[in-house]
Amino acid sequence: MEPGLRQGKLIKWKDERGFGFIQPTDESLEVFLHISELKDSTRRPQVGDIICYYTVTENGKTRACNAFILGARIKKNSSSTSNNISKYPFPILELLLLSSLPLIGSIHFTWITANPIPLILYPLMSFLTFALYANDKSRAKRGDWRISEQMLHLCELAGGWLGGFVAQRKLRHKNIKRSYQVVFWIIVTLHIAFWVDWLFLSGTIMKIFLRSNFKN
Repeated sequence: MEPGLRQGKLIKWKDERGFGFIQPTDESLEVFLHISELKDSTRRPQVGDIICYYTVTENGKTRACNAFILGARIKKNSSSTSNNISKYPFPILELLLLSSLPLIGSIHFTWITANPIPLILYPLMSFLTFALYANDKSRAKRGDWRISEQMLHLCELAGGWLGGFVAQRKLRHKNIKRSYQVVFWIIVTLHIAFWVDWLFLSGTIMKIFLRSNFKN
């Protein structure tokens, strides 16, 4: 075993929140493990898994880092190493593709209605949402009280989904949990659909929706 590398059994795991606790083989105190510190694993952790890990102490709290599941580790070679390096670049192309329609739509909306709210709301809420993602990941690593997923989704719905998208790619946070991703992409689809309706259908779908919900 490598110097400093420890081993223990995963005795608690909250998959929906992405963290759990390891019982070291020497029967010492349980060690906190966050999903972001689980490297090169072929699957999500489960209670009973043997975890190999290093430890780091911050603010008097010890947590696992650079961990992997024994028997479920991706075999590394030169090609996979280079792939891992390029796996998480800043998503410039994806961001441009996703933001182009909302940007054009916001400019058109401002031009037609003299209302700049979309142009202000998207960057403002995206910055706020990115900051909340970063803060939530930091809290998770420290084992502190987390920011609720409902709050993150609410910020995304209010226009911050672009910031959420960047945070998922750059911080590797909330990018694995399937249930979270389903809600996130529903929010993205709603925003894209709104601008498609505004730009190409003159708001027809939105008008029909409003009439059906607010008619006497």
